[in-house]
Amino acid sequence: MSEDSRSVIIKAEGVSKRFGTVVAVDQVDYQLYENEVAGILGSNGAGKTTFFNLLTGYFLPDEGRILYRGQDVTALTPQQRVAKGMMRTFQLTSTFDNLSVTDNLVLAFFRAHKSSSLWQLLTNTCKKHRKDEKILAILASFDLERVGDRLVRHLGLGEKRRMEIAMAILAEPKVLLLDEPLAGLAESEIKGVLDVLRKQVGKQTILIVEHKISHVEDFLQRLIVMHEGKIIAEGGYECLQNPEVRKSYWQIDATDDASAAAGAAS
Repeated sequence: MSEDSRSVIIKAEGVSKRFGTVVAVDQVDYQLYENEVAGILGSNGAGKTTFFNLLTGYFLPDEGRILYRGQDVTALTPQQRVAKGMMRTFQLTSTFDNLSVTDNLVLAFFRAHKSSSLWQLLTNTCKKHRKDEKILAILASFDLERVGDRLVRHLGLGEKRRMEIAMAILAEPKVLLLDEPLAGLAESEIKGVLDVLRKQVGKQTILIVEHKISHVEDFLQRLIVMHEGKIIAEGGYECLQNPEVRKSYWQIDATDDASAAAGAAS
């Protein structure tokens, strides 16, 4: 399906963000399409996290606006954007480290869909709904069955990341926004997190900020590359061969290529 035939779910129009004299995001236009898996790449200091913070409401832009399903949400708080269907893990997914994985999942579901107070949830809901079909299904889907009774404070980092994504998905957001979800994970843990995210492809829109393309090169459908606050390339993985991307992201200059070619020919 072409991009033009899909609905735009998030749109940035000319957004800029300055910190003193530093322009962190500079007049960026961007469209995220419904049910696609997209990524924001860039070296450290490229502006990708600041741009992500603008999309999710942690920063207000100095210029431009953010639209969600055609509605201007520029001035909305992160919590108000969550209520509309934009869920940013992991900052907005609070966990109870002294409760089990299953109880955290139960609380996440009922906080999103019921009006009960937190006290009522803690004292009544967890025990009653541990065997709920939806809870059991998500434990299985996210490979958390064997740690379902384990306290969250005893989880490995990869297990906790999977649980946090599961908690976010139980809230049934339209968009999952993930800021470097693979940071600090071992290779085996990265595989586990990507495996659970792949199960959401086609069901939800997913936007990931990532520093290392090697982690997500077989996962992302479309990407943008940022440098000095601007989008310098957009598209499939072929855009990584853009000369500006090779210079800013890969630190490969055209003169390096020419020297290598000359050396090979001699």
